[in-house]
Amino acid sequence: MKETIEFDAIVVGSGISGGWAAKELTEKGLKTLVLERGRDVRHIRDYPTAQMAPWEFKTRLFKDKSFRDESPIQSGIFQYNEGNKHFFVNDKKHPYIQQDPFHWIRGYQVGGRSLIWGRQCYRWSPIDFEANAKDGASIDWPIRYNDIEKWYSYVEKFVGISGEKANIKQLPDSEFLPPIPMNCVESHFSKEVAKNFDGRNVIPIRLANLTKKHNDRGPCMYQNRCDRGCVYGGYFSSNSATIPAADSTGNLSLRPNSIVKEVLYDPKTKKAIGVKVIDQETKKELVFKAKIIFLNASTIATAAILLNSKSEHFPDGLGNSSGQIGHNLMDHFSTTGTVAEYDGFKEFYYSGRNPGGIYIPRFHNLNNETDKTYKRGYAIHGKAQRQDWEDKKVDGFGKDFKNNLMKPGKWQIWLGAIGETLPYFHNRIELDENQKDEWGIPLLKIHFRYGENEITLREDSINESEKMLEKAGFKNIRSFRSELVPGSTIHEMGTARMGKDPKTSVLNAFNQMHDVKNVFITDGSCMTSSASQNPSLTYMALTARACDFAVKQLKEGIL
Repeated sequence: MKETIEFDAIVVGSGISGGWAAKELTEKGLKTLVLERGRDVRHIRDYPTAQMAPWEFKTRLFKDKSFRDESPIQSGIFQYNEGNKHFFVNDKKHPYIQQDPFHWIRGYQVGGRSLIWGRQCYRWSPIDFEANAKDGASIDWPIRYNDIEKWYSYVEKFVGISGEKANIKQLPDSEFLPPIPMNCVESHFSKEVAKNFDGRNVIPIRLANLTKKHNDRGPCMYQNRCDRGCVYGGYFSSNSATIPAADSTGNLSLRPNSIVKEVLYDPKTKKAIGVKVIDQETKKELVFKAKIIFLNASTIATAAILLNSKSEHFPDGLGNSSGQIGHNLMDHFSTTGTVAEYDGFKEFYYSGRNPGGIYIPRFHNLNNETDKTYKRGYAIHGKAQRQDWEDKKVDGFGKDFKNNLMKPGKWQIWLGAIGETLPYFHNRIELDENQKDEWGIPLLKIHFRYGENEITLREDSINESEKMLEKAGFKNIRSFRSELVPGSTIHEMGTARMGKDPKTSVLNAFNQMHDVKNVFITDGSCMTSSASQNPSLTYMALTARACDFAVKQLKEGIL
């Protein structure tokens, strides 16, 4: 970037929502600075392991003790491996305090976690935006589905979502590319569930993997190496899509290795005037100024920046007159599920390393009255595949042993729930002023515990999965109840929530801070509840909507 310190807009963070903010603001004519605390990563150039075969890795993509020693938190999730570990932070270099166990999974580089996300994309439904108001679990959302519907369509047309229309009220249809089809066992399961259970739908997952060329990207080559960076642009990331789009406008300045320490506030204008940055490599402090600021550093990091942005006017953190910043932290529960076998379809196999699978939208508590002993609900993800040498025990030696390894085993199916977590005030982050990182910024503490509602809901998801598999003719059904460390689903949300009342919320209906009108927050921080759907598509839609609002306000001289 050029040595400029004043811009029309500053975007903090370059992940999924930050990339979208960069694209929208630059395309609307604003000179925009994107600040990323991590290193630069360029599409294709910086995907060193993208085309490597398993035998080219020292550990053959299995984890060994060195991974746990280097990054015990990051390596604890199943997604982490030798092929993608360079897209995760080093835990020793970037510490935090777990007041309660909480795995904070991070990717400090241009593109952030958009390089390693799971890519499942689902719209929220009207019942999700109305839930807080109806069951009283928390404050009401300031928006409804109708407010965001057209923005879902807008971002979907750019991203490219594979899926099929299903006309399910609790899971509105998206703008779809052709779906990744279900295999024979998944199709069998889908038909049997529909036959035996009213109101339950087993559909192909909706995925930001391109089933055909789209916007000069893709298609997906079914290599199942998405988390190493895709040289084909076969899945959506900031690096392959939004940042190049922003760069093509000529309005983008991108500065990696820029740790945002605080947002600077002018009490005379009652606006933010810019941000103070620490260069990660030189540790030199810099100030960049802008007319509007978008915070997209991710849920926990954004809240930490706000809490560290103290002034005489905001002694508890920028825009924190409500006292809500850092509170109401949510993460979906997962890693609980069921595995079963199917004896039929032995003559069938599948082609490629299919990134697809199946999805069962939430099917409980869909009406105004609660039909279960808990609030809200869960969705179920799944996948069927044939056993390979990692799953089955093979005896023998030499040629016979090798031949047996190559014979596929029985069909297996896996079902796992992702359940809604209610927003609890006590689940929060705070700063520890006595302990600081190597850049002099206070370490953050995370307090988080699932409540009784989540525990009850989780048990019900297992019971229902077992019932569906039994009715569909599966055998050897067995469930697992792992003690999930919160944060492991990597769907953290809620630390600077939207709301109607400035006394109980941080942001208004357009993701604008109640207290500081030229600051917008559109990452997971803004969420007022968590629903049961993967949240990234909603972040993208909210970001596009907020950018449209902010630019109009700016051009009208209101900001």
